[in-house]
Amino acid sequence: MSRIYSRVIFISLVFVFISKINSSAQTTKQIEGIVKDRETKEGLPGSVINQLNSTQGSVTDNFGKFKMQVVEKSKLVFSYVGYTNDTLEIDGKKEYEILLIPNHKLLDEVVVTGVSKAMLMRQNPVAVSMVTSQMIDRANESNIIDALAKNTPGLRTLKTGPNISKPFIRGLGFNRILTLYDGVRQEGQQWGGEHGLEVDDYNIERAEIVKGPASLVYGSDALAGVVSLFPYIPKESDGKISGRLLSEYQSNNGLIGNGFRISSGTTHWLWIVRGSYRMAKNYTDKVDGRVYNTGFQERNLSTMVGYKSSSGFTHFNLTLYDNLQGIPDGSRDSLTRKFTKQIYEGNQDDIKTRPIVSNAELNSYALSPLHQRIQNYRIYANNHYHVGIGDVNFLLAFTQNIRREYNHPTDPDQAGLFLRLNTLNYTVKYNSPEVAHIQTSVGVNGMVQNNKNEKATDFPIPDYNLTDLGAFVVSSWHGENWTVVGGARFDTRNFQSTNLYAGTDPKTGFAKQVCSPDTSGASLQFPATQKVFQGWSLSLGSTYKINDIFNLKVNLSRGYRAPSIAELSSNGLDVGAHIVYIGNDHFVPEFSWQEDIGLFSDFPEVSASLSLFNKNIANYIYLNQVVDAQGKPMTDAQGNKTFQYQQASAQLYGLEATFAWIPKNIKGFTFNNQLALCYGFNRNPIFDNTKTQGEYLPFIPPARWVSNINQVFTFKSKWFSAINFMAEMDFNAAQNRYQALYQTETRTPRYTLFNLLAGTTIRQSDKTNWQFQFQVNNALDAVYQSNMSRLKYFEYYVASPNGRYGIYGMGRNICAKIIYTF
Repeated sequence: MSRIYSRVIFISLVFVFISKINSSAQTTKQIEGIVKDRETKEGLPGSVINQLNSTQGSVTDNFGKFKMQVVEKSKLVFSYVGYTNDTLEIDGKKEYEILLIPNHKLLDEVVVTGVSKAMLMRQNPVAVSMVTSQMIDRANESNIIDALAKNTPGLRTLKTGPNISKPFIRGLGFNRILTLYDGVRQEGQQWGGEHGLEVDDYNIERAEIVKGPASLVYGSDALAGVVSLFPYIPKESDGKISGRLLSEYQSNNGLIGNGFRISSGTTHWLWIVRGSYRMAKNYTDKVDGRVYNTGFQERNLSTMVGYKSSSGFTHFNLTLYDNLQGIPDGSRDSLTRKFTKQIYEGNQDDIKTRPIVSNAELNSYALSPLHQRIQNYRIYANNHYHVGIGDVNFLLAFTQNIRREYNHPTDPDQAGLFLRLNTLNYTVKYNSPEVAHIQTSVGVNGMVQNNKNEKATDFPIPDYNLTDLGAFVVSSWHGENWTVVGGARFDTRNFQSTNLYAGTDPKTGFAKQVCSPDTSGASLQFPATQKVFQGWSLSLGSTYKINDIFNLKVNLSRGYRAPSIAELSSNGLDVGAHIVYIGNDHFVPEFSWQEDIGLFSDFPEVSASLSLFNKNIANYIYLNQVVDAQGKPMTDAQGNKTFQYQQASAQLYGLEATFAWIPKNIKGFTFNNQLALCYGFNRNPIFDNTKTQGEYLPFIPPARWVSNINQVFTFKSKWFSAINFMAEMDFNAAQNRYQALYQTETRTPRYTLFNLLAGTTIRQSDKTNWQFQFQVNNALDAVYQSNMSRLKYFEYYVASPNGRYGIYGMGRNICAKIIYTF
């Protein structure tokens, strides 16, 4: 590991040296100015400034002022949530005043995920959504993925309690979605459903969500899309220390969260330190009371040191993540429906006679001995430099993910599952200059992985080595009203595993890994295997500006995904999921064709969009529950069910729509709506017209309509500028298209949640302000279950005295948040 750290540091220093040599290649100068609301003439703090066709940028201070180094004759895009962007071409002046028009539309936002260079959303034919820092701050959710899903039609979450949310894009998730943190692949056994993303929720500045495989930059594992998270990077250059402190409380599960960041930057150097701590006890709802073992304790720490010049930048980063997370299993007393806990092992444990959990345990922040611990460490270097008249991006990252799941009540320190995953990521991309309105990017990226089972008693996947390599080319052509983007990518993945023998430890009675050559008395759980997967990805799309009001987007893309290690080789209990997974090493890669078409309108007071998509997947891999001869789910003594991976053709199609009304005669008022609809079908001919008995795919989200009314009242005060109120409705339709075959899923009734929010910002001085937020989620304390919640299926009885089965969603949650910026 020390060699990897040394190489990352060495390569970063090489790029810094190159930057000093190239710094004279372009003429730069320092400019300053202020960004204001055109109507009120008030400064807009936190406005984002992006240099077009570059990764460089800045952000305004608490009064909307900025200073930055720019290249002569470059173009700057100024953006602020709720305002129309403004593009400025740098001329001979040194001071500028930028007046932004209130708008609440995002078509003019600049995106960088999955494109060759930064471009406006209205010019990008790829289906992509952006979530800004203001949206994230105002979303008082349990984690960052829930915050993104609230603001992105087509993005949903598969949940296992408040802090565990897996992203699903248009009905697809797990290894079909690639999650990036600052451009680094998020690799952490993401095939499992019982843990979330290993990121600091309080230090994500913005996010971009690509829907579908059109992003050729990433290849396999991005067949359904990309969730790209961007941490805050200091953009100041005045040498002064700035920072932000955040504290929040949520009443339902007593969540207490605190986060900080401290940063500074000069003309050439910048640094930042970030950290957070979050803890919560068991959440509650009106049906279940407190849901046992859903609490967590999460710690984060990260730092970055960077060098910048007129020719580019180098950012050297280190992040640490440590999460203790409860593992709910849903066991209960059959009469009282109170939660019970496991105290015995194996066949001595009768799930129906377990002792009831005391009220003291249910209301405690202390975790059960049966929990999981997830640690994630990253060290990486991001580099971007101008080389000649083009520019080069280079990323090198090392990630270590350690996952332990404790499931032995008689020996709490013995991990049932203990996996260590090392991943080396790399990306090299060259962006050519624009010639004849055509700009081209070529690159290679991939990863090298090593997974090892450490001292554990359950082995759901084998030890393995994986090598991934992909090469791509993406070109874009810009005309007066047309933009055309297209490209191709080829990927190859080599997977190699070794024999894994399991036997019984005579001292403990638990299973243990047995090493060669002495394997007498042990069974071969995973035979050695080697697989090579290859595939092409393609994309071609166009945007057309019909007039000043309407824009049309069309895109056709082909995606490729190699089977994951779990899908190929699973053969054991995943402790945290309470599922025995069975894989199939005869699987072949998935290939998909996706068609997207979208119409976007931008009237003076109204903006609206409609996007349609259709995806056909060959060799689609999915899970079916295994049942016995009587059709009952196969379970062990602890109630763990068995699921087996299957492969067939599939089709998913649907739509996403948005509508916003911003009347000019009602100052500060906005009415926003978003709608998402997705259908998923298993196209295996044996399931034709069988509907719930095999035709419908599992974990397909129902129709969702999110609507909110916002009112901002402004005041002519030096300290107290505005107060905002919001009322929101979150409607989820019934899911009648579910996978009932083998009792995999059940019908889910419709439900509606109502949320209320109030907030204000108080300016203390030129450099400091206080932001206060108060929000009530599920204000009416509705009783509901989501078909995207794994807890819905945590049930061990066929009859219930109250007629309710499984675990329900979180009840009323009163949230308070304070953000202090200096």
